[in-house]
Amino acid sequence: MTMPHHALEITLTRPLTPAELHKAAHAMPLAANHDATRVMTVVRAKTPGKALNRLRHQMGGRLPIDVITTHYPDTDSKILLNVAFPPATHTALRAAADRAGQPPHLFLELAVHRALARHASEEANRLDQAVQRLLTHTTSPHLLAALGRALTHTPGAAPC
Repeated sequence: MTMPHHALEITLTRPLTPAELHKAAHAMPLAANHDATRVMTVVRAKTPGKALNRLRHQMGGRLPIDVITTHYPDTDSKILLNVAFPPATHTALRAAADRAGQPPHLFLELAVHRALARHASEEANRLDQAVQRLLTHTTSPHLLAALGRALTHTPGAAPC
């Protein structure tokens, strides 16, 4: 049986120098974005969670890692996060999870889901209000045409 590979993205706490990237790339293949603040790699492991842990273990001392995420959703359509909290944060998280009667990983997962849902709702409300303000000064067809032009405009291209 072959072991699957998992595409992972590392968000760094600061940009890497070319020397740091070169040195880290000797441990495993890495691909950095244009400003070296994010790095992609592929890790062999039985599960995405094990791949995240393996990467943190292998690269934790070589890179200024902030967060490691799976690049593709897992079988439950979730993107997994691997965050190393400072001891004080870990203690506070464990205490809050205990008060809620949940394991820390579930407590954190549910808190992130609530925060994302709240953000999505606030963003939808903000956009609804902005559209209503725009509609006070124009018609729906004109607004829709302007939105279409804005969404299909290629930066640097000549205006239509």
